[in-house]
Amino acid sequence: MLQDFKSFLMKGNVVDMAVWFIFGAAFGTLIKSLVTNVVMPPVGQAMADVDFANMFYALDGNTYATLAELEEAGAPAIKYGTFINDAIGFIILGFVIFMLVRMITKMQKKEEAKPAAPAADIVLLTEIRDSLAKKTPTKKPAAKK
Repeated sequence: MLQDFKSFLMKGNVVDMAVWFIFGAAFGTLIKSLVTNVVMPPVGQAMADVDFANMFYALDGNTYATLAELEEAGAPAIKYGTFINDAIGFIILGFVIFMLVRMITKMQKKEEAKPAAPAADIVLLTEIRDSLAKKTPTKKPAAKK
């Protein structure tokens, strides 16, 4: 049983899937950083200096100046600003993956479109067949009465 499990893990598809899973997790982290540090600051500034990361609703009834202050107090809250950041990150990640899959699909179609040249022995056999077909007269079957 252990040998079968090892064989299963070493198959190409499982290893490829693991590599892509790790790559996807790292890529997700990169996109989250892009959204948090590059995209959202200009968006927030364009919206009258709104900092989405500090948008929340405290459920304990108290007022907190920042999200860090709220978390330090341990108060429950609805952190809708964080959700907005994550939603925008999800949309950007989805678009990037869409573009990547689209590019890969186009590359695969180009590879499929190119017919492979026949092997040299096949070309030679085809020439011999064609030559023999020219030399041999074809007999028509006799008509039945």
